[in-house]
Amino acid sequence: MTAQGSKFDVIVVGAGLAGLVAVVEAVARGRSVLLMDQEGVQSLGGQAFWSLGGLFMIDTPEQRRFGIRDSRDLAAQDWFGAAQFDRPEDANPKRFANAYLDFASGEMRAWLHGLGMRWFPVVGWAERGGALADGHGNSVPRFHVTWGTGTGVVAPFERRVRQAQAEGALIFAFRHRVTDLITTQGRITGVRAEMLAADDAPRGQSSNRDVIGAVEFAAESVVVTSGGIGGNHALVRQSWPQERLGPAPAKMVAGVPDYVDGRMQQVAQAAGAAVINGDRMWHYCEGIANWDPIWPNHGIRILPGPSAMWFDALGERMGAPCFPGFDTLSTLKRILRTGHGHSWFILTQKIIEKEFALSGSEQNPDLTAAKWGAVLKSRLGKGAPAPIEAFKSHGADFIVRDSLPELVAGMAQLVPEIPLDLAHIQRQIEARDREIDNRFSKDAQITAIRGARAYLGDRLIRTAKPHKILDPSCGPLIAVRLNVLTRKSLGGLHTDLSGQVLDQAGQPIGGLFAAGEVAGFGGGGYHGYNALEGTFLGGCLFSGRLAGRNA
Repeated sequence: MTAQGSKFDVIVVGAGLAGLVAVVEAVARGRSVLLMDQEGVQSLGGQAFWSLGGLFMIDTPEQRRFGIRDSRDLAAQDWFGAAQFDRPEDANPKRFANAYLDFASGEMRAWLHGLGMRWFPVVGWAERGGALADGHGNSVPRFHVTWGTGTGVVAPFERRVRQAQAEGALIFAFRHRVTDLITTQGRITGVRAEMLAADDAPRGQSSNRDVIGAVEFAAESVVVTSGGIGGNHALVRQSWPQERLGPAPAKMVAGVPDYVDGRMQQVAQAAGAAVINGDRMWHYCEGIANWDPIWPNHGIRILPGPSAMWFDALGERMGAPCFPGFDTLSTLKRILRTGHGHSWFILTQKIIEKEFALSGSEQNPDLTAAKWGAVLKSRLGKGAPAPIEAFKSHGADFIVRDSLPELVAGMAQLVPEIPLDLAHIQRQIEARDREIDNRFSKDAQITAIRGARAYLGDRLIRTAKPHKILDPSCGPLIAVRLNVLTRKSLGGLHTDLSGQVLDQAGQPIGGLFAAGEVAGFGGGGYHGYNALEGTFLGGCLFSGRLAGRNA
């Protein structure tokens, strides 16, 4: 705790990844820093701690070892084909996107390697697109999973932040919730905050909001790094782009803790900051209720390989590009077109063993522990990885049966209000299965599976050998009810390339900076409409570094 009215060079509001990076950079410049967060010190690292730790990097040694020919030009084609920037206010987001592409194809890997990060050797191929070359999606694998997952990304910055605190260059103010930004002659000069009662709730779990006092701190600069809105479903629904995606689903599961509430963005708005692209957001279609939850309404995302058959709530198979792992927003729009918020995977035991992974550090104990023996046992041993098998046994959204009639009956029992036609589902699966008899096919998903297996990394650990869904030797059959999972805000506080926040007229607000998700990961939305994955943590690293170097 620090004294009322203390003065700092920089105040950083939000102790997630972007905030930690900003602190490290500011301290390196000799700045005195106060780090504030409404949660306790046990939540240092924020959402990044829970992540899989994937980073979007370009033309790396890991890619080249697998014969992947990547370049900045190819990555830019993918990025801007996905972003589809189409608004006047996208000028700064475009600048941020180009700057990040320079970073990801330049010094990013060397900088992180120098901090001690290492990556799983098989580069993942996320968000594959499935349409035209200059449209949405990654043309090549670029998803570099960090050894240690999200905890491995947070660790080098947490170490440096704790060292700075021990040396007196940084002061922590946890359990402080900022309520106002102080403005003096048009410049931000400090913050007002409520002091919250101590709470030792484990990381991610809900903590109290009991106010025990108030305090003010002064600073030359304030950096807002408070995250997005994904834990505040009322705010998500308020921002939902109904005209573009359809109505928000009645039921959603939460991919982030409830402290991801959007409050600090609103505080910045009240001080004159502009928020742009608030209707751009990134929510996943493959959410499942966590059978062992950490936070309220806790959902986990399945990271699927390309082989599961994907049906909407009415039992209609979805076509290209709505295949597992290909085009998130197109699939979300297609699902919501039915008037329902859920969909179904139908797959086999052989597919789940090789193709299912779960997002999150706690769902990947082998990668989080960064131990090769554990990885080989989990990924190449008999059966699916233990967390997947646990969901099969305990997850409310999983149905496992020996025959298709039994499977569809189980699906109908889980969602009795929506009738499913067994004969129609069977016809669709049998039609797909006939395409397996030849090495060529007109079925776009079968073609995509075979294309995926042309990449050695997918063939080794990510994509099952093509087989018939109804082949009893590949069973049992599995159905998974999929829910919409709230996750990321793609828009946010409008910033220039230094991280300085702009007002409604596009003019810089003196003393106010922002980074990470609260700033749309840079500029107020450097993804545009679509994310290519690995660009959330990457955006926190990049924008946090810029803000810390300029605040």
